Amino acid sequence: MPFEKYKIEEHNADLQKEHKRRFEFAAEGVKDLKTVLKKLEVFQVAIPSWALGTGGTRFGRFAGAGEPRSLEEKIEDVGLLHALNKSSGAISLHIPWDIPENAKSIKALAAQHGLRFDAVNSNTFQDQQTQELSYKYGSLQHVDKGVRKQAIEHNIQVIKHGIELGSDSLTVWLADGSSFPGQLNFRKAYQNTLDSLTEIYSALPADWKLFLEYKAYEPNFYSTTVADWGQSYSMVTKLGKKAYTLVDLGHHLPNANIEQIVALLLNEGKLGGFHFNDSKYGDDDLTVGSINPYQLFLIFYELVAGMDEKGMNHATDLGWMIDASHNVKDPLEDLLQSVDAIKIAYAQALLVDADELEAAREANDVVRAQEILQNAYRTDVRPLVAESRLRAGAALEPLKLFRKLGVREDLIKTRGRKTVATGL
Repeated sequence: MPFEKYKIEEHNADLQKEHKRRFEFAAEGVKDLKTVLKKLEVFQVAIPSWALGTGGTRFGRFAGAGEPRSLEEKIEDVGLLHALNKSSGAISLHIPWDIPENAKSIKALAAQHGLRFDAVNSNTFQDQQTQELSYKYGSLQHVDKGVRKQAIEHNIQVIKHGIELGSDSLTVWLADGSSFPGQLNFRKAYQNTLDSLTEIYSALPADWKLFLEYKAYEPNFYSTTVADWGQSYSMVTKLGKKAYTLVDLGHHLPNANIEQIVALLLNEGKLGGFHFNDSKYGDDDLTVGSINPYQLFLIFYELVAGMDEKGMNHATDLGWMIDASHNVKDPLEDLLQSVDAIKIAYAQALLVDADELEAAREANDVVRAQEILQNAYRTDVRPLVAESRLRAGAALEPLKLFRKLGVREDLIKTRGRKTVATGL
């Protein structure tokens, strides 16, 4: 269901007076307001195709209503999000969950919604009905060369799908590891994985990137072959200049200093991008900013500071994507909340006076340094984010308009109440 432009215009007209009052108050004192608003306007966060249906746990999944039944309907859902916020202008596919039957028509459909294709994601963490060999004991690390070959060929096929769609990067996340001591030879598993990735890397087009994700535990609980940023970094460094580490905010042990990890990877030129979510206990895949928004802000400050130091483009030089599991929420509402939280943290980071902070650091003024960061964090930047949406032609309050227009109800009428998103 496409949004008629007049509905967004009517929504904005109803809220314009109050928004103008709040924006003028928030904008007062913001240095280089024009630049801040422009950076917020062009910053895009990709939506993964698998996030458009309700998620689940190993105990079960409670399907939502009106879930997308095909890749075409998933593109339509991302198009709805992008029409509402003008910040979700890319979709990331997971293969083989969402193999395009006709790449040309799928690419055209995405373009109609103002979308491009972000990184394509391979899947060797579960067995598919058509595959010959099992990944039960790993994929790229497997002791059986035949299994490794099968996993390598799958990744190369994913690259080919990405080329047809206009993507320019491959994300690899591996469930490889072991659940019990003695099960795995760590050194051989590492080398097998690196050798397999080397073959995949050699199939990348010249202008592509390879993102290697990491995860401390789960589904294997004794060891994970790419368990942390250091192991990912060691591999991508050996692979070459087109290989980068990808950070998923939930893929760390409790209390990990993710902002320091980000700073170091940026410093080494090996940070490829982000999968955004939030967590209370582990890899919970909760709505971005719902648990620890201050940590999200600190991460974004390190991103902004590090990228500025290297002259990088905030919007395009790293990959930005949401990776969440909407177990009890409407996925589209959850995604609207997550994108908004990301933009808020980004806006707060843009307000930090980098020169003043560095002066406090050089003077060992710990109190002043804390105040500078917390003053930016405590600033209500929501009117700035809303203004950037307004200037882009989006809704001032996307979630409010989503509910007012009864978008989910219309999707249920079209698709049915008992639908299950592909891949889930």
